Amino acid sequence: MLLTVVAFFVALAILIAVHEYGHYRVAVACGVKVLRFSVGFGTPLLRWRRQGSPTEFVIGAFPLGGYVRMLDEREAPVEESERHLAFNNQPLRSRAAIVAAGPLANLLLAVLLYAVVNWSGVEEPKAYLASPAAGSIAGRAGLHGGELVLGVGVGGQDIEPVRSFEDLRWTLARAALEGDNVRLAVQARPGAAQREIVLETSRLEAGDADAQLLRKIGIQGPWRRPVLGEVMAGGAAESAGLRAGDLVLKIGAVEVTDGAQLHELIRASVRDGKALTQAWRIERGGQVLTLDVTPGLYWESADAPIGRIGAYVGAAPEMVTVRYGVLEGLWSGVVRTWEVSSLTLRTMGRMVIGEASLKNLSGPLTIADYAGKSAAMGLAYYLGFLALISVSLGVLNLLPLPVLDGGHLMYYLWEAVTGRGVSDAWMERLQRAGVAVLILMMSIALFNDVTRLFG
Repeated sequence: MLLTVVAFFVALAILIAVHEYGHYRVAVACGVKVLRFSVGFGTPLLRWRRQGSPTEFVIGAFPLGGYVRMLDEREAPVEESERHLAFNNQPLRSRAAIVAAGPLANLLLAVLLYAVVNWSGVEEPKAYLASPAAGSIAGRAGLHGGELVLGVGVGGQDIEPVRSFEDLRWTLARAALEGDNVRLAVQARPGAAQREIVLETSRLEAGDADAQLLRKIGIQGPWRRPVLGEVMAGGAAESAGLRAGDLVLKIGAVEVTDGAQLHELIRASVRDGKALTQAWRIERGGQVLTLDVTPGLYWESADAPIGRIGAYVGAAPEMVTVRYGVLEGLWSGVVRTWEVSSLTLRTMGRMVIGEASLKNLSGPLTIADYAGKSAAMGLAYYLGFLALISVSLGVLNLLPLPVLDGGHLMYYLWEAVTGRGVSDAWMERLQRAGVAVLILMMSIALFNDVTRLFG
């Protein structure tokens, strides 16, 4: 819990500081007098001023945001000698640059973070496929589990090498949300000839673009050997004579090929609210044994119980170190930032017209949860999480909503086209509308958070 809170607030501080620094740096470069640079709102916890600088730097008590206050005649009277330093008296191009600098700083931060992760290297599962769910796109395409994905192509693009399972998972999600099919070059076993499989992800309805997207495709996690880990005292596994290290070959009449399939078979070993006793064929120390196993019942929800055996199921996946060279890693950071930005905008657009689920909206609780999880996994994963949130923050602020940076850029576009600024009356109406839309989005996101984490 403590790690989650610390990781969340560190992420907020970094992303907000970078965003506001973008505004501040370009404002200073354009000759605007900056009165205050604040990370956080409310009562100042810490404040300081550099010698010779007109800017007061502040850390506020409420961390969800920040601001850069500039000299502006619309907010307070300005002395004649400083009118040329006021924001409102700057040329249109300067005002637009200052406003756009915040979101662009977040996007540049994302490029740098992705590049650092690429340069430092990260341990990721190899692209071995687990058994696909019954009736899924992967299952219908003829995948059985255990295949190694060597390359992937989206739509009509050439098949490119796959570095890891995470690389594959990102490509699948992007293709599904863009309505394209995916071509996989797979190898059934080491030394076997590779073959091409087509996943018809274009058949997914736009409303399927939710948290269960990869389950519907049928490729959720990497392949793991169906081996039992630690067996808990007093559990069903211990009662049946199962031990850590047992390799499960068969349950009843079903051959077991990987850990994910074994996990699902155990969960499904319930009929009419009662646990099923099944014959398990296992390999232990080179010998094949048959044991009768009756799982325990566990109520995951009020609907129906699932089976559990009281043991860790599935070995750790085979890992590979993914590392890029200097230029390759930087370019990959640019590409990933562009892809995430483009995908975010498309998803938001589809949510607006009702073609994508509003469940895609996430709020502070989900962000905090992922901050803690990524920090627990290691620095590289945490930096990747920061990059993703930084892209989201940059894209969100560029949306043409009046209270956001994108809304101000919309005003400047109007001014550039018509030669006059937006009237005060219209500005007030648009601000109210923008606040209403933001409150609605935040309410939906918070509801999704509560449903996702506590439902």
